Amino acid sequence: MKLHDLLSHHGIAANPFADEDAQTDPVFQGRCRASTFHPQWDKIYGDPSSPATSIVFGEKGAGKTALRLQIAGQIDEHNAKNPAGRVFVIEYDDFNPFLDRFADRLSSRKRRDAGKVLAEWKLWDHIDAILALGVTSVVDRLIGVTQPSGPAANSLPADAAKKLDRFQKRDLLLLAACYDSSLTETFHTRWYKLRRKVGYWPWLSWGIALLGVAVTTAVAGVILYNKKYEWLQTVWPWLIIALGWAPWLAQAWTWWFRGWGVAKNLRSVTRNANPLRKVFTKFLARDIRNQPLPNKQRTDDRYELLYKFQGVLRALGFTGIVVLVDRVDEPHLVNGAVDNMRGLVWPMLDNKFLKQPGVGMKLLLPIELAEHIEKEDRDFYQRARLDKQNMVPSLEWTGQSLYDLADARVAACGAAGKTARLRSLFDDSITDQRLVDAFAGLRVPRHLFKFLYRLLAAHCQQFTDASPSWKISPSTFEAQLAVYRKDQHTVDRGLGA
Repeated sequence: MKLHDLLSHHGIAANPFADEDAQTDPVFQGRCRASTFHPQWDKIYGDPSSPATSIVFGEKGAGKTALRLQIAGQIDEHNAKNPAGRVFVIEYDDFNPFLDRFADRLSSRKRRDAGKVLAEWKLWDHIDAILALGVTSVVDRLIGVTQPSGPAANSLPADAAKKLDRFQKRDLLLLAACYDSSLTETFHTRWYKLRRKVGYWPWLSWGIALLGVAVTTAVAGVILYNKKYEWLQTVWPWLIIALGWAPWLAQAWTWWFRGWGVAKNLRSVTRNANPLRKVFTKFLARDIRNQPLPNKQRTDDRYELLYKFQGVLRALGFTGIVVLVDRVDEPHLVNGAVDNMRGLVWPMLDNKFLKQPGVGMKLLLPIELAEHIEKEDRDFYQRARLDKQNMVPSLEWTGQSLYDLADARVAACGAAGKTARLRSLFDDSITDQRLVDAFAGLRVPRHLFKFLYRLLAAHCQQFTDASPSWKISPSTFEAQLAVYRKDQHTVDRGLGA
């Protein structure tokens, strides 16, 4: 008996339980993302017009990635309805590029131990990574990249650059110099494209170089006019030329030194001193002289740069920022180890950072970290102030909520003109309460979907196409449930997949 025939008999056009990962699940992406939510959705999502931090702990398969995708999708809808009060979304869920660059800065002795690498990771490295993602997304959209980075919620109108004033243009170019991390074009190409797009042309920045050119030309003209070529063998023409170029050389040295400081201390983003020196000299001196740069290992400059980024976004129509933190157990340096996850996440648990005005951090964390939080000392709690962060200690699902979730997926896969229901798949002797109780033992959506897929396949294998059975019997249900619970127990002990 074919599984397709069983589903078609009940008015189901596609298998609702074939995929287990929200990232690649077409049923979730196309049919359930905007309609099926966790019972604590309102607390986690909050109000996009006033972004707030939420910290969520959940076991594998509880739906953390689904939450991230739903938040991004709901904000996209919010932005479409509120063009003057949009929210900018930064998906901070791929840590490998930042951790790889960071590890390359450390000694070979430290690089061999993931724990030592993550012990060096600080809050300012997180802010640098977040700014790199955000700035790159904005630059992509302003210069018209075909496939811009970041979610669809960050789209910009064609005339967005015209909304920036002179100082916001400077701030954006300064942020792009430090944080634009696209791999599609060279650093210089993108920066000059952005400068042309926003129209920042401080012509007086050429004055210091023109002084050197003018002095050199004057000395050469005097020598040629007087035909005193022997003067070239004396010191004074070269001394005058050197004095003419001295201001430019002093400026070049100053900006090279500051560029070197940025390249050295921007540990999660790749930068080189000389390209930075070249773009820094394209700013008017008074515009950039006292501006913050990430050239020290401290958070103060990063907070100021984050304020500047918020100012640029406000001019572009974004009143807030939501940062979605997910998959902290997946980087190869972490590799699922709880201590390594702790080293990566703990620097972010800082009340000043989490309560940044206009910024909502959505931290979707593995349940194992919740146990470590309970063991922390008073200083940690004073710094993190978790009581103010909308914390969800466990992303739990009841049997009833899992039943509703499965039923919603079946309904979403219903064929045109037909009403599909989960209950129709089971024999009448299997009560609703029995289904709810069984689903409660599965705990999370991933286990539920795996079990139901196995159950449907096992049922079909017991019958032929000539003698089909359209209802799952109690014996098949109980037998498959017992086998799956045994496998689930093996996975819980870390011995299975």
